[in-house]
Amino acid sequence: MESVTDLKQEGDGSNERERSTIAFPYADLDSIVEVVKGVHSAGGTACDYDQLAAELKMEAKGGGFRLRIGAAQTFGVISYERGGRISLTDLGRQLTDPQLERSARVAAFLAVPLYQRVFEQFKGGPLPPQAGLERAIESMGVGAKVKEKARQVLMRSAKQAGFFDAAADRLVKPSVRQEAPPASPPPPDPQKQKQNGNGGGGGGGGHEHPLIQGLLLTLPAPGTQWEGADRANWLTMANSIFTMIYKGAPATIAISGSDAKGGAKPDE
Repeated sequence: MESVTDLKQEGDGSNERERSTIAFPYADLDSIVEVVKGVHSAGGTACDYDQLAAELKMEAKGGGFRLRIGAAQTFGVISYERGGRISLTDLGRQLTDPQLERSARVAAFLAVPLYQRVFEQFKGGPLPPQAGLERAIESMGVGAKVKEKARQVLMRSAKQAGFFDAAADRLVKPSVRQEAPPASPPPPDPQKQKQNGNGGGGGGGGHEHPLIQGLLLTLPAPGTQWEGADRANWLTMANSIFTMIYKGAPATIAISGSDAKGGAKPDE
C-alpha cells in the first residue's frame, strides 16, 4: 500500500515534506470529506482512482488530486492500493452517515499525528499567536519551509471539525451527542387488522372499497341501542353500495323494520 510520501509530486513541497518528521496533510478536512463522499458516490465503499478523479472533476494525474489522496490517508479515512483502488476505512464510512459525520470529523482531526500533538500540548489553554504556533509545530517535526502552510491547514481543519465552537482562541474537543434514528412504527397486529376488516366495533380499516369503509364507519358500537327501522335503512344503503361497486345484475331485496315499541315484523 502506498503511503503519503509515495504520492508526492513536484510543486507540492515534497522536498520540505521529506524533512518533516511528523505526518500532517496539505489539504483541509472539508476537502477530505469531499473525497470520501466522492468515493461513496462513485462506488459505495470503494472505487478506482480514475473514477474518483472524475467524480471530483479533477485531473487524475494532476498534483492537486494526488495531494488530496495523500491528505485523506493522513486523516485515516481512505486506504489506497497500488493497483489504483481506493477504499473507505471505517472512519471514512462514518463520514458518509449524516448521524455520525460530526463525531467522525472529530476523530479524523485527531487521527492526524501533528493535530493530536498540538491538541494535547495546548489543551485547556489558548493557542499561541501565529508565529508562536508555527515555532511550536516546527519543534514537533514540521519542516521549517512548510510550517506556515501546515499551520493554516491545521487551523482550517480544526474549525471544520468543531474544535473552535466553544472558543475562538483554543482547541476544545466538541461534545458530540449521537441522535438516535427515528423509531420504526410497530408491526401491525394481524388479529387487530382482522377485526377491523370485519367491521367489528364500527371501524373500517383494511383494503376495502372507500364506500364500504364509509358504510362500516356508520355501524354503532356493539351493545348499544339500534332501532329496527335504522337497521333497515342501513341494509338498504348497503344494498345500494353493493350494486354500485360489484358486477352482476342488481338484486331486489325487501327490507322492513319497525320502531322499538312494535318490534320486528314476523315473516308472513
